[in-house]
Amino acid sequence: MSIALEDLELPNPSLRRILLTLEYDGTHFAGLQTQAQGERTVQQELEAALSKIPGARPKIWPCGRTDAGVHALAMPVHYDTLDNIPTEKIPYALNSLLPPDIRALAAEEVPTDFHARKSCHWREYRYRILQRRMPPALDRHRVWWIPHSLNLIPMRHALEFLVGTRDFRAFAVKEERATIRQIYRTHLEVWPTEGGREIWIEFVGSGFLRGQVRSMVGTLVEIGLGKRDSSSIATLLEGGTRKDAGTTAPAHGLYFVRAGYQPYH
Repeated sequence: MSIALEDLELPNPSLRRILLTLEYDGTHFAGLQTQAQGERTVQQELEAALSKIPGARPKIWPCGRTDAGVHALAMPVHYDTLDNIPTEKIPYALNSLLPPDIRALAAEEVPTDFHARKSCHWREYRYRILQRRMPPALDRHRVWWIPHSLNLIPMRHALEFLVGTRDFRAFAVKEERATIRQIYRTHLEVWPTEGGREIWIEFVGSGFLRGQVRSMVGTLVEIGLGKRDSSSIATLLEGGTRKDAGTTAPAHGLYFVRAGYQPYH
């Protein structure tokens, strides 16, 4: 049996694993993860910044992935380093090297067996819908503008069907993984705005499939517009396919809110 050289390496006692919390505006990114064609991504920019810090290994492992145009309020990523920069100063060092649409909010040293994705117990997403007659100027890249009236009562009823361990294949886009996931919490909240209202739809789950949240939101909006009944969600979960569900909501209304490293309560 052959053994690779790296398998013989002993742990470096000065190696540190750093957990970063990132905020970013996804408008001008092709997503979080590095793309095959070299498009601009969050990972690309962050690893380029890390490569300028002596001792830092310019490779990150994020908690999850976000598609082009999706934003993040507190995305955890980890990387390894041999530098001795105090953890409280790491965000300042990185922010001096990062473009203005990415910011490191916090850093902490974690055990070397910690993994931003594999150690994660749950993730939270929020979708923002602006309902008013006139389109937004300031938030045009941050909300889904819908000028038509939405009936929130059946939308809230439909959300109840999504809680629990379910097969979400009807909401998955080009997904090759198993499609069973667990959603712990759904919530719809309304905020008054100038000339209308903003609707937040939130999901907390163990993990989400590619395109799942945006597909669920698009289906919920069709329910709010009276194009389908709230009970159609149950039918989709029982055996529906992607073509049976609603449209995919625009990416720019979606936010990765936070992740948890303890069981969700």
